[in-house]
Amino acid sequence: MVVTVKLRDGESFDSLLRRFNKEVMEGGVMKDLRRRRWFIPKGEQRRMDERKGRRRARLQRLRREQEEG
Repeated sequence: MVVTVKLRDGESFDSLLRRFNKEVMEGGVMKDLRRRRWFIPKGEQRRMDERKGRRRARLQRLRREQEEG
């Protein structure tokens, strides 16, 4: 994942930096970097995903119950 941004004619450094940051965020570079920061075995990742899914389902259920009254 290489992000390149070329300086346009008459463009300021601040504008160039903003475009670069936008490309990095849209390209998912930071998300991937954070995910790869530590090695997580597949089994542990699966357990984390299951916990995350259960939490998401519980929150959705609670929101639905609040909406219903």
